This record gives sequence, structure tokens and C-alpha cells, in this order.
Amino acid sequence: MTVEDDLRPGYASPMDIETYAMLGLNRHGPRAVNGHSNLDVQASINHEGNAAYSPCPEAHPAGHVPRGKILSIRDWQCEQYPNTVRRIWIYLPADLPQASSDVGLIQFNDGHIYLDREGPVRAAAVLDSLHAAGEIAPMLGVFVIPGRPVTLTAEADDWTETEWDEAAEQRSIEYDSLRPDYGQFLLQELLPFVEETTGIRLTEDPTRRICCGASSGAIGAFTCAWHFPDRFARVLSHVGSFTNIKGGHNYPWLVRSTPRKDIRVFLQSGENDAATLFGDWPLANRTMANALDYAGYEYRFEFGTGGHTLTHAGALFADSLRWLLSVPDR
Repeated sequence: MTVEDDLRPGYASPMDIETYAMLGLNRHGPRAVNGHSNLDVQASINHEGNAAYSPCPEAHPAGHVPRGKILSIRDWQCEQYPNTVRRIWIYLPADLPQASSDVGLIQFNDGHIYLDREGPVRAAAVLDSLHAAGEIAPMLGVFVIPGRPVTLTAEADDWTETEWDEAAEQRSIEYDSLRPDYGQFLLQELLPFVEETTGIRLTEDPTRRICCGASSGAIGAFTCAWHFPDRFARVLSHVGSFTNIKGGHNYPWLVRSTPRKDIRVFLQSGENDAATLFGDWPLANRTMANALDYAGYEYRFEFGTGGHTLTHAGALFADSLRWLLSVPDR
């Protein structure tokens, strides 16, 4: 949906490009300044507030619960992000008939963290529990990691600092950009590949298609829904980077000033979330929640004591899926 520009003079006229450049807003920020750097995030990752949380009970399925199947694909290449390779995992619900159609979807950015069987979320186990209990309809899980430049080896332990920077920038290009590129990648390449590989047809109902991610992966998930609300109408955002990495701090204004889109958003952050040169994550997520409320969105905001990790997200994971997939009270 396009909003016509109001050309009448007023205090809300946009900043001109010359001023934007004069202030240096078109350049990379410094690596360090005023005794701080973006490595300050480590204090939040290691904060004791994370200890308050553990994976939700559904992450520990009872012995009789049927377990889904995981397909693993290595070094997958795509056209949207040339000269990169990435790993993908596909979760297939237990007892899902072959050639099923109209199957729900949850897509995870930084998928390896969500899939980790001993990690803070243990998404496959939670899906097993919810499917077995009949609390949600069968959903495919698509776990994908950012592309790795083909010039880098698969073993990250062998990377130099420069190579780590290359990998981090590729992740940021995919997740932090506010452009529709990553959503196009999902719709035009990844999800068709998933359907071809599994023989299963995903639902076209956007209310049964969830984009999920943490940190930069969270804003990437929101961006997919923002540009394609008719394809992804559910967002699960954990410690989202609605900060100025690549302009994500502008989303609250966009949410407030754009006709409301038909999407539902679950936000999670905590009082000990990150604070770096890019911005203040607790404040950014509060501001985003306030904007969603102001614009009349269906949203839920869980603000705890944790830091920039998935520990609180894991404790909430089953409940967040129930809420995102519930039928609206209207």
C-alpha cells in the first residue's frame, strides 16, 4: 500500500538528502567511540538475568509423543544472494501424510539456534508436543542460516577477523536491510525448494505462516511481513534489532504513519537486553510495541529480565505459537 506524499509545508516535512549526508547518516558508524563499541552486546549475552528462564515444558515431550523428522541440506545456493552457500533444515511433523497440502509454516532465521536439541528453544520438540496435543494444526518448520560467502571455509573456527566481518556483513545484508529482498528470497526460492524437496504444499493462508527470528533475524522476520503481509501475516520477534544497524529504528515511525497492515506480532525483549552504538534494545522494543499499539495492531509484548539471548524466548515459545495461531476474538 502506497501513501501519497503530503507536499504542504509543515513541521513534519522529511529531512532532505543534503542534511542527511552532512550529518554522516549515510556512512558506517565507528567501531568504537566514547569508550564503547558494539562488542558491548557481550555484557547482555552473559547477564545473570538470563538464568531466570528455562525452556518451556513442551520442549520436553513425553516418551509417547511422536517425533517429527528433520531433513538437512548443506551448501544450498540461491540467486537472490549470489556467491553464498547456506545450510537448511526442514522439520516434518510426525504422521504427516505424503503429498499433504495446505500445511502451515514457521520459518526461522538463524535456524540452527532454534533447532538445537540442547538449546534454549528446542523448536522441533515444542512443535512435536503441540502437534501431539492437537493444540496447533500440522506445521512445517524451515530453519535457515544466513548465507556464507563462498570464499570462506565451512569451519568458522578457522576464520580470520576479516572473514568473520564478511560473514557478519552478509547476515546483516539479509536480515537488517529494510528492503523486500529477503522476503523475495523466501517466496521465490527457498519455499518452492522446500515444497519440491518434501512433496508437501504449504498453505496460502498468511495467518498460518509465521516468520521467526532473534536480534537481526527478528527485524528480518518483521520486514518479510511488512513487505508481504498477504504471504506472511504472523511475526515472532525475539530481542529484535529495531535499532540503527541499517535503519531499523525507523520502523516505529513507519508503523505509526502507514495504514495498518493485516499482521499479528509477538515481541519479546528484556530489561537487560543489549545496548551498543547501534542503539538501546529494551528502549527500541518498547518503542516498537508502543507504535504497534498506537496504530491498532494485534500484538503482544513480553518484557522480562533477560538479556540478548533466547532464554526468555524459549520459556515463552509454546505460548507464543498458541497466541499467534489463535483465532481473533471478533
